Amino acid sequence: MYSLQGIGISAAAEDVYLSLVERGPTTAAELAHVLHVTPHAMTAAVGELIALGLVAPDGAGLVAHPPRAALDALVESRSRDLAMLRDGVEELTRFWHDHHAESAGYIEIVRTEAGRTAISRRLYDEATEQIRALTIGYSGRSARPNMMAPGCREALSRGVRTSVVYGPQVLHDRPAREAVQNSIDLGEQARVFTGVPLNMGICDDRFALVCPPASDWDRRHHIVVRRSDLLEALIGVFESYWQIAVPLPNAVDTADDTGAAPTAETRQLLTCLSGGLTDESIARELGVSERTVGRRITRLQELLGARTRFQLGVQASRHGWL
Repeated sequence: MYSLQGIGISAAAEDVYLSLVERGPTTAAELAHVLHVTPHAMTAAVGELIALGLVAPDGAGLVAHPPRAALDALVESRSRDLAMLRDGVEELTRFWHDHHAESAGYIEIVRTEAGRTAISRRLYDEATEQIRALTIGYSGRSARPNMMAPGCREALSRGVRTSVVYGPQVLHDRPAREAVQNSIDLGEQARVFTGVPLNMGICDDRFALVCPPASDWDRRHHIVVRRSDLLEALIGVFESYWQIAVPLPNAVDTADDTGAAPTAETRQLLTCLSGGLTDESIARELGVSERTVGRRITRLQELLGARTRFQLGVQASRHGWL
């Protein structure tokens, strides 16, 4: 269940497209007035939608096209990009194992536990602008609601923008989900995606910390990559995953124009749906029957005026529920 923003379309363009769907052919000037945006912002949003094939001008103004063909093409393009990213990660991992890159001045391999702890702390202590991370996910054995990476809380309190893409374990495991939610409550921007292949953190644009998967934690090496073409490539890897990942909601209740705020259980249901969980999995997570899950989803669709689960995700996002 994705909102348009969840697949990389800007919030302004999403508002324009949904308004055109609801209103029918409308001029850009009329839309700018209705949505309370500047002509410059409207021009940029319309240009974005035209480039994607979602909107086209005609004699009556702007017309919204059916999304299926345009978005299917976008999904296919993103899938190809993701396949290339996965191939690149595998090649990079083989490179480390085969050569250890000890002759490259911009690469450092950290093999000791003390060294791993120190460099992990530096990731947060030295950040001044932003931290970007991919995280496979916490295990149920190690996750605790109050668990945060060393220095993460302090970085968030300094105003460091923190964006993390988690693996789906955070949705399937309650302690893991609570640990992530604590970070979100402190200001972290979090998303979830099923194909996260490794743990990686990027400190500003200065260095990256890469931790390939390993079965034995004590033998898991950390790889530090400083400013180089490789660092730029790793930043591109993160940004690609960020664009296709699904946002996790903030826990703060936000009233909306339906006159109500979502309950914690409703937010949990929407989070599970956004992560692609089946009704059976959601029922186990909530401790209810599949029939009850289906009824609750139907009620939310009726409340938000959504005919499909995709539309439910879009409307929930617009109301601040996701």
